[in-house]
Amino acid sequence: MNNAVIEELKTLVEEKYGKRLNTTTDFEAFSVALHYKNTLDVSASTLKRLWGYVNDSHKPRTATLDTLAKYLGHADYSKFEKWLKTSKRFNSSFIHTRQIISNTLAQGDCVQIGWSPNRLVSLRYLGDSFFEVTASENSKLQTGDRFLTGCFLMGQPLYLPYLLRNGEKTEPFVAGRNGGLSIINVFNSHNNKE
Repeated sequence: MNNAVIEELKTLVEEKYGKRLNTTTDFEAFSVALHYKNTLDVSASTLKRLWGYVNDSHKPRTATLDTLAKYLGHADYSKFEKWLKTSKRFNSSFIHTRQIISNTLAQGDCVQIGWSPNRLVSLRYLGDSFFEVTASENSKLQTGDRFLTGCFLMGQPLYLPYLLRNGEKTEPFVAGRNGGLSIINVFNSHNNKE
């Protein structure tokens, strides 16, 4: 199964539903709405696994993907996948969103990023597109971790080729895999000096 297609399926489901699925209550309400408004059944726990709200290494069942494709008006998941390949949605495009670009920052500036369900990370800009984690709440990023990135895009995942942790490079890391970054703020170092 193609993860990019599954991610697009989830995005379109949220668009049709009119709300992002970020909390236990969201998944339960959507599961009920699927059943009563569309006579389609997917449990809240299955939705949580598919959206990555809970850790689970199992691949989604075809029946689950078929149900969500039907919710979007397609016969099944394979028909949705074929439609998506010819859709403009799957092609390259410009992203119109708020962004922070590394080369616009001054050394010492602070950046705050966050993503669902409740991740919040503070960073210090070191220069040359390097950042250091100064505080981390509910995230796998740790204080002292360093990484290289050219930009932060609101609503898009942050993909990092590696973290420098204790002088060693880690495997690639993604923050906000489902739903992207929901918080991006800059606090200039010259504004913080008082």
